Amino acid sequence: KTIAPQADLVIVVGSKNSSNSVRLVEVALEYGAKASYLVDYAEQIQDEWLSGVETIGLTSGASVPEILVTDVLKTLAEHGYSDVETITAMEESLLFALPPELRKDLKAAGQV
Repeated sequence: KTIAPQADLVIVVGSKNSSNSVRLVEVALEYGAKASYLVDYAEQIQDEWLSGVETIGLTSGASVPEILVTDVLKTLAEHGYSDVETITAMEESLLFALPPELRKDLKAAGQV
């Protein structure tokens, strides 16, 4: 939602089987990106997608390994898109309580 209005193109790194990744493509288009594509790997980026594109937004699905995003950044740099601005739309921090059985075991071991 944050980068789409600023981007001519939004590339989403993720699987077509991921509802989260597919939804990111839809949201990019809904919020103003002129085009948006879903790729599993950097090699799937097509030269014609980049024709006439000045600004590219890049995001990824929730469980995408960082190396895949890095590979896309490298590919884009090879095509002349080397200036990168990181935009943090929101910070996520989740805190999960340990299951009672594990807390009990840790307490018994003197680690809590």
